[in-house]
Amino acid sequence: MNAWAITKRASFYLLVLVIVVFAVFPFYYAILTSFKSGSDLFRITYWPESISLQNYINVLGVGSFPRNFLNSVFVASITVLLALFLAVTASFALARVRFRGRGLLLMTILGVSMFPQIAVLAGLFELIRFIGIYNTPWALIFSYTIFTLPFTVWVLTTFMRDLPIEIEEAAIVDGANPWIIITRVFLPLMWPALVTTGLLAFIGAWNEFLFALTFTISNDTRTVPVAIALLSGGTQHEIPWGSIMAASVIVTVPLVVLVLIFQRKIVSGLTAGGVKG
Repeated sequence: MNAWAITKRASFYLLVLVIVVFAVFPFYYAILTSFKSGSDLFRITYWPESISLQNYINVLGVGSFPRNFLNSVFVASITVLLALFLAVTASFALARVRFRGRGLLLMTILGVSMFPQIAVLAGLFELIRFIGIYNTPWALIFSYTIFTLPFTVWVLTTFMRDLPIEIEEAAIVDGANPWIIITRVFLPLMWPALVTTGLLAFIGAWNEFLFALTFTISNDTRTVPVAIALLSGGTQHEIPWGSIMAASVIVTVPLVVLVLIFQRKIVSGLTAGGVKG
């Protein structure tokens, strides 16, 4: 191996190291800060000198944060289930059923996702109040599903369009109806795409703040992003930075675990969509 190849490889690994440090360091420092208490919070250190669980005790033992955490789990999970169910059935129609205006409908679905949240906030607020689900988890599930569907429909339609037509024809010959084709034939082949879109939808619902702040007003219905924001009250010296960092770590860990568990399917789903689309 010549000097140029060695330099090129070393530069590549150095770049990867820099990207990893920039990506991981904020989370590492949040974990480090969450174990500090008192005046240690304002001391800059990059290695744990003492460990205190008081911040985690304050977050989990005082107030409604555990309830807010369960609210986030419920809202994000139901949003993913609804979005995937509607997206799979819609993508089957858009990918496999020939009808006039199919391309225009797909572009319209994609265009809907381009609207910022603030642009539809007032109208969505009035709709939620009219339906009667204001200050309930269903208000968040309803709004999150609306904003999640365009992405999931577009990705799953692209993936389903490239599945072999022979599989569907063989199922039709065997007497399978469209529902059997979707659930028994296509779903087993679509697991990488389902995991990828489902996880991205879960992360979006888990981290969403604007709708959660607008459509809920009580501690019993708030989700964790709003709960963390409400922890930071008072002046700069009165802000409980340790509790905020502990809450942020508690909220982030489930996402990290999900990504680590499904990382292979996420990569295969993204690359399959990129190659086939």
